[in-house]
Amino acid sequence: MKSVLLNGINLVCIVAKHSSLTSAARELNLTTGAVSQQLQAVEERLGFSVFERHARGIRLTEKGDKLVQSVTPHLAAIEDNVYKLTHVTDSKQIRLKLTPSLAFKWLVPRLDDFQKRHPEIQIHTFAEGALVDSESRDFDIAIDYGPLPYKLPQAELLMEESLLPVMSPGYFHHFSHLCATGSSEDWQQVTLLHDAMPWSDSAKDQEWKYWAAQHSLDFDTHQGHFFNRTDMAMSAAEAGLGIALARMALLGDELNQERLVAPFPAIRANAGYFIITHLDNPHTRLFKSWLKQQSLID
Repeated sequence: MKSVLLNGINLVCIVAKHSSLTSAARELNLTTGAVSQQLQAVEERLGFSVFERHARGIRLTEKGDKLVQSVTPHLAAIEDNVYKLTHVTDSKQIRLKLTPSLAFKWLVPRLDDFQKRHPEIQIHTFAEGALVDSESRDFDIAIDYGPLPYKLPQAELLMEESLLPVMSPGYFHHFSHLCATGSSEDWQQVTLLHDAMPWSDSAKDQEWKYWAAQHSLDFDTHQGHFFNRTDMAMSAAEAGLGIALARMALLGDELNQERLVAPFPAIRANAGYFIITHLDNPHTRLFKSWLKQQSLID
């Protein structure tokens, strides 16, 4: 295969990860016009259209999709093998962004495993705000929390989330009748603890309102105490302040150590954690593969 065509197919695979030529051009550090011209040249060489252009962006044609699916693993394998031959002792860095709750409660306790497996790769973790700015370009990989389906089609689902009402043993003793009846009137008596910013543009009582609807309950979900992080709401529950909706991925030993009580079953949150990739190379692929393995561990 001629190198020009191989480069063109590689370009197709990169553009295929995006929903628009503008987004792809930013990753490639090219103008949108230059990307469009190069794609047109590739399609002329191939003899068929790879992308369909429409008002809201681009999408692969049937033949284009088959092309990308068939060649992507081979291109990745080539890059990985070249990396192994040329970067044996080279230390590399990955800029990772995620929410503080997920960093402290889920990622940090697991990072030692990645370091032992891949000591040559440094993870620079930035957990600055309650929300991840997925449009920013100041990271290589980000993990964001959001509703299903996620707003960015190229994002990869890391794990779905479930919601679990939790409270301190003392609070449970005082409101144990909730477990027996669980009526709307009973729920009016408790103090709700909220993550007021589960994702951008969400309602302050988004998760409690969803939980109530799933249980056909009608009570005021816009009361109680509000925090900008889920782990803060969980800590407030442990302190006996009220009932928080814990995310299962963020629960550690609190239940086993009886610091928290969970008298109700968990429900699917209709939301999850998504991986957003701005730099696709052997290092980020290794790290993403490790993240996905960790998501399968209880």
